[in-house]
Amino acid sequence: MIDYVSKKSYDLNDLVDIVRILRAPGGCPWDAEQTHQSIRRNFLEEAYEAVEAIDEESPDHLKEELGDVLLQVVLHSAMEQELGHFDLNDVADGICKKLIYRHPHVFGDVTVHSTGEVLSNWEDLKRKEKGQASNADAVDAVARSLPALWRAEKIQKKAAKCGFDWPDVSGALDKLTEVTGELKDAVKGNGDVAEELGDLLFAAVNAARFLHLDPEDCLNAASDKFSARFRKVEEAAAAQGKRLEDMTLAEMDKLWDSIKHQA
Repeated sequence: MIDYVSKKSYDLNDLVDIVRILRAPGGCPWDAEQTHQSIRRNFLEEAYEAVEAIDEESPDHLKEELGDVLLQVVLHSAMEQELGHFDLNDVADGICKKLIYRHPHVFGDVTVHSTGEVLSNWEDLKRKEKGQASNADAVDAVARSLPALWRAEKIQKKAAKCGFDWPDVSGALDKLTEVTGELKDAVKGNGDVAEELGDLLFAAVNAARFLHLDPEDCLNAASDKFSARFRKVEEAAAAQGKRLEDMTLAEMDKLWDSIKHQA
């Protein structure tokens, strides 16, 4: 057993020390064998759980989930420190320098009059910082690891910055109609179904962007609506003494339509 001082309150330095102990000889075998790749999905999961806590507007839950995210940051930093590359202080140093550089209206002599100018300056400075010489470089730089709908939206916004965009939502809606027809043709054997379905999803994201809607939120809302209605359909079937598995599609559709019209 490792002798570690029990305290009423711990701070960030304690967390760094605890992680070091866990990964050191005599610590925790599981923690010691973890790598960036082995806990990659953990990082994503903890970030999503923190977002869920934000949506719940629960300070206590958010505090807990932010702690889990912070643990991931400390773990990955510890792995790099063990390799002699960088430590948590280097991470903090990098983000501090980035924030100072990208806020010249606060830490420099640049004058801005709106948040729009702030965001525009941020993007220009980001492109210079990352050596993005062209608009295509900026589009290519959008992380492939993002959720697909989110990545599509960011790519579209990057392209729109140089004027490669429709003047209003009608163009995006017309594109939706066009690619829907192309998908139908592909299903009939006249094209690549996966490619056309991808184009349809990309076009749907474009329409959401013009309507100032978050496609992730829209799809989540649709999923929630389906789940709630499906539960009511199953409950209605049970009230008739039936199981969904024993019903015909026509019978289930009838219940679905009934539930839908009650909403």
